[in-house]
Amino acid sequence: MPSNQSPLGALPARFRRPRVLIIGCGDVGVRAVRELQGKVTVRALTSQRSRAPALRAAGVTPLWGNLDRPQTLRRLAGLAQRVLHLAPPATVGYQDERTRALLRALHLRGVPQTLVYGSTSGVYGDCEGAWVDETRTLCATTPRAQRRADAEARVRFFGHSSGTAVSVLRIPGIYAPNREGGTPVERLRKGLPVLDAQDDVYTNHIHADDLARACVLALWRGKPQRIYNVNDDSALRMGDYFDAAAALYGLPVPPRISRARAQVELGAMQLSFMSESRRMVNTRMKQELRLRLRYPTIQEGLSGSL
Repeated sequence: MPSNQSPLGALPARFRRPRVLIIGCGDVGVRAVRELQGKVTVRALTSQRSRAPALRAAGVTPLWGNLDRPQTLRRLAGLAQRVLHLAPPATVGYQDERTRALLRALHLRGVPQTLVYGSTSGVYGDCEGAWVDETRTLCATTPRAQRRADAEARVRFFGHSSGTAVSVLRIPGIYAPNREGGTPVERLRKGLPVLDAQDDVYTNHIHADDLARACVLALWRGKPQRIYNVNDDSALRMGDYFDAAAALYGLPVPPRISRARAQVELGAMQLSFMSESRRMVNTRMKQELRLRLRYPTIQEGLSGSL
């Protein structure tokens, strides 16, 4: 059809591009923007006006708004066909009121075609080292994981009621050499201990670049109301992960201690990561999102900084 007869043909290219809205455009969000560069128009919600120059430099139109102030979110209604929600819940309570406020705003006018929510693998709770796929019943035990489980329920209900195709990504530990705190180097230098082999737990990881690519693919390929484990192919116990990193960086391996000693010597946050053990299955991610991991193991991902 000639451009002068097409409803979109006469418009400038920037208006014909799909519109993507990112909520929580931090490190992973900016990496997702790089994957989208030149293909879509990207806007990002930010509550920090000081971030506007950096977002513009990344090719993003910043929109000021605060998930803790619902009245500032009304402008988001009908703004984009696809929404990537990576903002964390608040740090208190057992519900995610931020996600609730966002969904109410999106429901005001022209709901998006797709919504991708970045959750956490912590919603599974302790699985005692078992292999875990997306059909496993949730058992979130920490308030942090319970807030994420609440957000998952909210976005999935939003999808069912509005017709928006919702994808939930369950994300484990994110790492990358070019990410702030994205390697265990500082922890290794401090000589912080890990658990003895008999007490150790399985952990799961994903390189930040692979996570960003999974987010983008889910915006277009995610099936409606679908859950995806987003993790690499590593199946390491926590101590083995730190030992492998120490070998790569030429640092001493961390000391091993019993769980009983860990209860005395380590802080609550560190202990929380040592209290859950699972090995995540990523088959659905590979088959449905068709994501080919650039960094299938942590050895490949961490070696990028050498």
